[in-house]
Amino acid sequence: MNVPSRATSATESKTSDGVVAAGVYVDGRRIANIAIEEASSWRGKPGHVVWIGLYEPDLALLKSVQQQFDLHDLAIEDANHAHQRPKIEQYGDGLFIVARTAQLIQGRIAFGETHLFVGEGYLVSVRHGASTSYAAVRERCESCPRALARGEDYILYAILDFIVDNYSPVLDAIHEEVEEIEDYVLAHAITRTQVERLYMLRRDLLRLRNAIGPLVEVCRRLEHDNLPMVRSTMRPLFRDVTDHVRTIQERTDSMREVLAFAFEASLLVGQAQETAVSKKLASWLAIIAVPTALAGIYGMNFKHIPELDWEYGYFMVLGLMLAACSALYWRFRRAGWL
Repeated sequence: MNVPSRATSATESKTSDGVVAAGVYVDGRRIANIAIEEASSWRGKPGHVVWIGLYEPDLALLKSVQQQFDLHDLAIEDANHAHQRPKIEQYGDGLFIVARTAQLIQGRIAFGETHLFVGEGYLVSVRHGASTSYAAVRERCESCPRALARGEDYILYAILDFIVDNYSPVLDAIHEEVEEIEDYVLAHAITRTQVERLYMLRRDLLRLRNAIGPLVEVCRRLEHDNLPMVRSTMRPLFRDVTDHVRTIQERTDSMREVLAFAFEASLLVGQAQETAVSKKLASWLAIIAVPTALAGIYGMNFKHIPELDWEYGYFMVLGLMLAACSALYWRFRRAGWL
């Protein structure tokens, strides 16, 4: 049920300095792998696009990237501190975008961040925390040069679409567990451990919703605003990403409601079981009360009790006890208490 964590892959492995991949593309085809220090010279050539991927870089590497692409200080500061809310900001002719990533690790949702710098002739992605490698994105784009030739805004679309698509396996795994819990609570009272699991799942889904919600606004701005790095021909693609995000958001809300219903159902089942036990106890107490009362009356230490001298008094009292207990048992049984 767990989705394995995969920060890097065999085709895209993190180097010692935090650089995952750095390449130059012309007409959708990679023509060279470059060092960070060469990026500005390649970016300045007409028709060239520099695509750099970083994973948990240190401040020195970010400063080096900043010098190559003239990135804003505030954007670099945000990229260095990976605790940002999903957002999109424009600095001059460049865009800075923050998106949250998610993976299911040992039954809990682990969150990461991706920071994207987009400008004329370049795209830089910075990943932090739990995040699937973007090697698959790079491979898919390189397999279709005609699409990749659209430029840096197409790479931006491909990465955002990949991030949103990776929410689905997390939700699928949680959905399976939610269905199991839902089926169980309808037949049994859940244990404390299961209650804690319900709470953790609801909390994780709330955090996931908080990570997804602002991404709708990010995609909406990419779709509708006249941003410098987004051509009008790309807007339908960002509209598609927006639809996917909203679908994920609806699924998250739906599962949170199901978990709430499951918790309420478990409480109702528990209360019903407690009520049934209380009814049984009350019924048996009422039945036992009859012989107890009669035995208590005739067990009193008075010298003159009328029935003490009856020849068949003992048998009559036993018969009365049996008749009364049988009548009560029949009555409670018919009422469904026993």
